[in-house]
Amino acid sequence: MRVMEAVRAVDYHRRGASSERLAERPTMIDLVVNHVAGSWANSVLTGVEAAAAAADVDVVISMATHGRDWASRLLRRPSSGAVVVLVDPSSTQFRMLSAANVPLVLIDPMSKPPREVPSVGVANWNGGQIAAEHLLALGHRRFGIVAGIRTHLYSRARVDGFRAGVDVRQLDASIHVAHADWDRGRARDESRHLLETHPDITAFFACSDIMALGVYDAVAELGLTIPNDISVVGFDDTPEAHAARPPLTTVRQPTAEMGAAAVRMLLSAMAMRPAAFEAEPPRIEMAADLIVRGSSSARGGH
Repeated sequence: MRVMEAVRAVDYHRRGASSERLAERPTMIDLVVNHVAGSWANSVLTGVEAAAAAADVDVVISMATHGRDWASRLLRRPSSGAVVVLVDPSSTQFRMLSAANVPLVLIDPMSKPPREVPSVGVANWNGGQIAAEHLLALGHRRFGIVAGIRTHLYSRARVDGFRAGVDVRQLDASIHVAHADWDRGRARDESRHLLETHPDITAFFACSDIMALGVYDAVAELGLTIPNDISVVGFDDTPEAHAARPPLTTVRQPTAEMGAAAVRMLLSAMAMRPAAFEAEPPRIEMAADLIVRGSSSARGGH
């Protein structure tokens, strides 16, 4: 009842005949983000815009800022649906948009969405695993992990994949995990603390390239070098990974492709085909690939 009252409160009667409305060719969709700064978000936006332009659909960016309900604002516009990235919708927002027949597609959701809400993302667990396999092959056995926010599904999957990649080898290995909440400064502080308390660490896996740069900062502060003293592997393959010195070995996630796939998935839902998602799974997972550069080398730099 409260959800329907909320829908009426934002004057959503223009969508009352939902089947008729959604049967029309969509002309506008929303991209809901909490920020557009940084190369990762911009890469997603590039993919979203390209797929939307190919379908002759306009994209409006909705900022999910604190204290402003993006879902209510979306309902006030003639938007046919939304791609949501870097935002964790509340259960109320999910119910409100569902009641108003506004389809969503999430890009790498932070928490588990309702079963009927589709998502697109990278194979995060496998990405962590291949990072571990790479460092193990170089002879490393003492690891530090700099993870994101504890509750984020994709951070947990990357850490779990790395752990599994180490555990399956049944080696005398150790892993120490710190959480830096996707922030470079926090990553610097946390990785420095790990190195000071566990000086036997020879390699780090950071769950984002930005946090990997924080590891670089900590290593430099301690008078160590990469990769001679410490090897580092990141996750994302952003332009910052190319620009780092040495260039960062990282797990690539195809962010532009993820954005494009999310738009195509959303358009499929809006077309109201009888089996909109029977041919496509509720989640599309794209492959994660290891990009080897200069930040990882054999233990001891040999």
